[in-house]
Formats: sequence, C-alpha cells, structure tokens
Amino acid sequence: MSSVLFYDPVCQEPYDTRTLRTEALGGTEATLVRVADALGAYVIQHNRSEDWERYRRPQVLPGITRVIINRDSRALPVVRERYPDARVYLWLHDRLHPGSRRARWFASTTALLRELAVTAVCVSDSQRAGVEATLSAAGVVDRVRALTIYNPVDDALSPDDTPVDERKLVFFSSPNKGLNFTLDAFRHLRRRMPDLRLVVGNPGYKVQRAARVPGVELLGAQPQARIHAEVRSALCTFFPNFVIPETFGLVFAESHALGTPVLTHDCGAALEIVADAQQVLPVTRAYRLYEAAVGGLSPRWRRAPARLAAMAGLFDAYLERIRAWRGGERPHTAPDPRFRASRVMEQWRSLLA
Repeated sequence: MSSVLFYDPVCQEPYDTRTLRTEALGGTEATLVRVADALGAYVIQHNRSEDWERYRRPQVLPGITRVIINRDSRALPVVRERYPDARVYLWLHDRLHPGSRRARWFASTTALLRELAVTAVCVSDSQRAGVEATLSAAGVVDRVRALTIYNPVDDALSPDDTPVDERKLVFFSSPNKGLNFTLDAFRHLRRRMPDLRLVVGNPGYKVQRAARVPGVELLGAQPQARIHAEVRSALCTFFPNFVIPETFGLVFAESHALGTPVLTHDCGAALEIVADAQQVLPVTRAYRLYEAAVGGLSPRWRRAPARLAAMAGLFDAYLERIRAWRGGERPHTAPDPRFRASRVMEQWRSLLA
C-alpha cells in the first residue's frame, strides 16, 4: 500500500526494519514496523535524518491517501497541512486517563479530531472503552469513531522443544512498569525458594539503575530474538505490574505464543489478552496499599525489612502459584488466533481499503 503513510511524531530515536532485527525495540515501535512492512507502507519519523527504503525523514510524499498518526494527536495540524486530502487515523497505544498528559494532548485537538473525522485505532477493547468515554466527554463521539485492532504476533512464533527451567523467571519490559516491585517480590520468593532466579531485560528506553539482587541477571537491552530465547526456557514471564496498566501487553501475547505462561495482575488489558484467570491475579486492597506506601519513597525505606515483612502476605500469592507450576500444574499456552499477524493484517487492510 504505497499510498499509506505511518507518521511517528514522538519516537525517541529513529527505527526501521533493521532495528527490529538486530537491536532492542519497544513494543509500540516493533508493532509499527511489523504493520507498516506488511502493508508496504511508508514511515516518517519526526527525528529521522536519513531515508532508508520506505522509512523517510520529514517530507511531503506524493500520492498519500491514508495517514496513520502514531500516538500523539498534536501532529494533526502537520498532517492536515502536508496531506490535506488524506484520510486520517490516530493509532493510540496509551490510556487516556483523565487529567493525564496524554489526555490533555488529546483534548487540545478536539476541534481537529472532529473536523477531520479521525478514526481512533485502539489496541484492545479495554483501552477502547476509555477512549470512547473520553470522546463522549469531549462531545466528538458522533464524528470520531473508535475501533479495536490488536497488536500482531508473528505467525512463526510457536512452542518448540526447548527444555523448561523451572528455576527461572523472566521480566522483559520497561522498568517503570513495576520492576522495583518485581525485585522486592523476587527477594521474598527466593528466601523460600533459594534456587529461583530472575532474568531481567528491557526494550532499550527508560533505562534505570536497578539494585543488584542475588539470583537476578540483568541483561539490559536485547534484540527480540534473544528475548524470545530466554522466554522459551522460563517457568513463566513474571510481570506483577499494577503500576502502569497495559493497553495491550505484547509481552503477554508473545510469551503465550512461545509456550510460556504469564504471572501478572488484572490491570489494564491483562485479563483480556491473557484470557486465563490462573495467570492473572486480582488487584486487591493490599496491592494498592503497597503501591501507595512504596511507590514514592526512597530506596532505603523501600528496602526496610520490617516494612516488607508487613507486606509478606502480598507475595505469598506468587509463591503459591509458582510452587504449583513447578509441581506439574504449569498452564499450557499456545499462540492466540486473535493476535496472529496474518489475521491482524487482514483487519488493517480492510480498514484502509
């Protein structure tokens, strides 16, 4: 679809097909590459300085009839100026919490959203419900349609005969999505299971210094092939995040496709994507208390044994689940047909036809 353009006005660094193959890349950027490449679409990034195949620096491309803006509706004036006759879509990868920065961005462009009759593409039904509420509050729900197209998972990803190491957990996500809490939980687990270990990686952005914890291997930023190899051999993807609700959760969908269950919380789209209550624990009042008590405090206070001991019951649910999975009750997972790239691309082609 050479008449289709994806415009990314917010990426931290330029990226393209080569980046996906050889470097660490965030879930949103990886998804954009997969979709744009499958459609044969152009991609323009606000901070790109050199053209490479269909990935271009900021410019006006001829013959563009469809423009998909990535994440930030504040790019609407630029798109309207450069492609006045194009149909415009806004691909949302974030939740629009009332009062949040992204909600304010969205609200500031209400007039253009209405004028251009923008279609909002959401990545889960859970996310879409919030987007539709925002559209209704802004009074533009009659002109701006919201729909769901899940993020694609490569059709080639499937379980294989890789041996599972029941001592190994993995955490591969941006560290602001609960890494400090995950490390606290792992400390508790390892006191009860001394052979347990945790492999930690991240997509290469929001890198933060993590405390050195016995049994934890910090890989840093890694390309997806390395991440997938680590996930295949793990007992589970350990992602006890209730800090930043996932709008989709590519880590969940890809883990399942590789044959690895997930241990997480019913936060954001987690239950919708994982679709198994055995892998998705509720977010109870105790978790909220932990977040309130620990989230904004100093690392020294956060590590205080007495404080953590008071929250020990918070971690016992993980311990019980991991023990059961090590004892033979590990859930069987497989690729979810909802997220197969071939199916998702049919939905994109239908939308853009």
